[in-house]
Amino acid sequence: MAKSKDNTRPPIAVNRRARFDYELGQRFEAGIVLAGWELKSIRANQAQLADSYVLVRDGEAWLLGAHITPLPSASTHVDADPQRTRKLLLHANEISRIFMAVQTRGQTCVATSLYWKGQRVKCEIALGKGKRSEDKRASIRERDWKREQARLAKQAAQ
Repeated sequence: MAKSKDNTRPPIAVNRRARFDYELGQRFEAGIVLAGWELKSIRANQAQLADSYVLVRDGEAWLLGAHITPLPSASTHVDADPQRTRKLLLHANEISRIFMAVQTRGQTCVATSLYWKGQRVKCEIALGKGKRSEDKRASIRERDWKREQARLAKQAAQ
C-alpha cells in the first residue's frame, strides 16, 4: 500500500506577530535540525514562533527565539532547553541572498511558520522590513474593516 502525502494539515505554529510588525517580502522554505524530544513536542503542538528570528553566521542559518516546550515524558537523560538555537537547512545561494539583504538593505529575517511536509518539519522564513506605527494602524484598520464586511455579509445572507 502506497503512502499518501498529507499536505492538507494545518501549520504547526504561525508567527502572527511577524505579519504585524514587518512588511514581509521574499520567502524561503528551510529544513530544521531537531532533537528527538523536540519532534515529539511538535507532534503534541508544543511549539511557538513568537519573537523568533533567523541569524546568518559563518555561512549557516540559525533559528533563534523559537520555543519548543519539552514534554514531561521526554527522555530523562537529556537536558532539554526549550529555546536552544536550531540550525536551518538552506542552499548556499539562499543563505547568501538572506545575508546580503540583512546586511545591505537593512531587512530582517523572521520565521513565519512551522509546518509538515511529508514526515519532515519545515520552517518558512521571510525577509521583512519593519513597519512604522502609522503602517501598523493601517493594518489594524484594514483588519477591522474586513471583519465588519464579513459580519455584514453574514447578516445579509440571513
